[in-house]
Amino acid sequence: MTPEKFKRKLTAILSADVKGYSRLMGEDEEGTIRTLKAYMEVITGFIQQHRGRVVSTGGDSVLAEFPSVVDAVRCSVGIQEELKDRNRELPEEKRMEFRIGVNLGDVVEEGDNILGDGVNVAARVESLADAGGICIAGIVYDQIKNKLAFSYDFVGEQTVKNIREPVRIYRVLMEPGVTKAGKGLRGKVKGKRALVLGILAAFVGVAAVVVLWQFYLPPAPPPHEVASKEKMAFPLPSKPSIGVLSFTNMSGDPKEDFFGDGIAEEIITALSKSPKLFVIARNSTFVYKGKPVSIKQVAEELGVQYVLEGSFRKTDDKVRITAQLIDALSGHHLWAERYDRDLKDIFAVQDEITVKITSALNVKLTDGEIALMLGRSTKNLEAYLKLIQAREFMLQGNKENIALSRRLTEEAISLDPECAMAYGLMASIYTYDVNLSTSQSPGESIAKGIEMAQKSIALDKNLAWPHGTLVYLYVLKKDYDKALTEGEIALALEPNAALSYMFLGQGLFFSSRYDEAIAAYEKAIRLSPFPPSAVLFGLGSALQSVGRYEEAVAVFKKLLQKWPDNIQGRVALSATYSMMGRDAEARVQAKEILRIDPNFSLDTFSKRPLSVKNKADQDGYIDALRKAGLK
Repeated sequence: MTPEKFKRKLTAILSADVKGYSRLMGEDEEGTIRTLKAYMEVITGFIQQHRGRVVSTGGDSVLAEFPSVVDAVRCSVGIQEELKDRNRELPEEKRMEFRIGVNLGDVVEEGDNILGDGVNVAARVESLADAGGICIAGIVYDQIKNKLAFSYDFVGEQTVKNIREPVRIYRVLMEPGVTKAGKGLRGKVKGKRALVLGILAAFVGVAAVVVLWQFYLPPAPPPHEVASKEKMAFPLPSKPSIGVLSFTNMSGDPKEDFFGDGIAEEIITALSKSPKLFVIARNSTFVYKGKPVSIKQVAEELGVQYVLEGSFRKTDDKVRITAQLIDALSGHHLWAERYDRDLKDIFAVQDEITVKITSALNVKLTDGEIALMLGRSTKNLEAYLKLIQAREFMLQGNKENIALSRRLTEEAISLDPECAMAYGLMASIYTYDVNLSTSQSPGESIAKGIEMAQKSIALDKNLAWPHGTLVYLYVLKKDYDKALTEGEIALALEPNAALSYMFLGQGLFFSSRYDEAIAAYEKAIRLSPFPPSAVLFGLGSALQSVGRYEEAVAVFKKLLQKWPDNIQGRVALSATYSMMGRDAEARVQAKEILRIDPNFSLDTFSKRPLSVKNKADQDGYIDALRKAGLK
């Protein structure tokens, strides 16, 4: 007999459609299409957030699959709660309500599509749900009844076309409680004897299904695919390690993305203050933003055991925030919560999430450590919102965005003149004025930057950022001892922050303490496996300075692979090849430098404000570039 060529698998299936869609289209076609589009974005967003895959969408229907029935049901509840909130904002006659059905069954894969009885049963289960409700098959109920804190209503056994045995159906009531033996969809069972026999039959049936499931079918997958220690990009640290992903924007307005970044960054900064944790930097966790990645992938690429993910929806002065902490090695949720709050309560929510994380990870903190962790420089909501936008613009690093960052930071200061972080950001903006040559007087910009950083520190001595900015500003003044002192302070304040090691690495490198700089930059990369260009440039330059040329070349190539027009990287690679005697390759890089900046000259380059303490190293660098053909 020819073996079956179809690929089969067991999967959790979600089927959904709109109740009364034809009526809505008949009454207001354009309005219905707009609402449907918005609601479909919500649904697909929840599916992706819960590790599901949208198999197909057609008209008003959605078919999706999940590796776990727990994820499928949790996703269904999230969808219905979110759509319920959105429907409150619409006139009753325009409200769009979905029915959702969930089944666990065997399916056949055909390309990206799934077919078979498992899908047919899911569709039938969905058709039995109320508008705005969820129905699940009995086999799903058997798997989740002790795992999710919802109550369920048994509504009877239903005959499904082309399926030999009736299917038990349960309604998910979306609230904690006990399962009810409901009336069912086929009427009441009459008489006490019939009721007793029915209950006994149900228990026997459930027991039989459970036994068959345990002995003849594979166990349900864990809530998340399990990460492997052996596949980690880095060995796991001895202390609890965590990556905090940017919170997904469910508001439907891409301009609100900064808010989700801000929530995550505040949590990262708070956690980084504790030496009892290992916390990945934002520029590495944010690379997954908007991408359909698994917790397993995130954990293995970052080398962490725990991952925090969440979402937000902001409407006027209200915000809904969800957050869940996952142990990637077991695939299980350690903690999950949803917050429906006034926007002004955002600070309290961030603090609560931070404390819940430390508690879930069994990290014992003193009252003083908690106070240090939760300290922030402003309680003015409007100032805070401007600051997190200003920070996002500043990190873009070009003239236009720096100008926007300056304006927003100035507005934040006018709203809260005692906001320490605003002055810290302004100090950083002055360093960009020097780097981008937008300042008429670099010396004046350096002095103003130092003044802003010192004011920030005077207002809040626990902020690491202004100390880190002072490292760079003092290097520009060639005051290397002060730069090192500020770098050490920044690291003491945030011992688990990649930025702290980057700042210290800069101070050490420009002080010509290259071996120590290499160690600092390597620690920065462990805390930020997808490092910013400044870290790669610093590490490569330090390796070059101690004669580890091959390693330096590898680092500079990594930098240029991501940022091919980074002129600092091209200059450094050209100089390194020249020092190695690989003259042809050095000249190739020199041509690339002139392609990026036709006005590049060694005379201007040698007069740049940044220089290392050891003048002989600086002179050797210029000679190597001259040998590469640059003038």
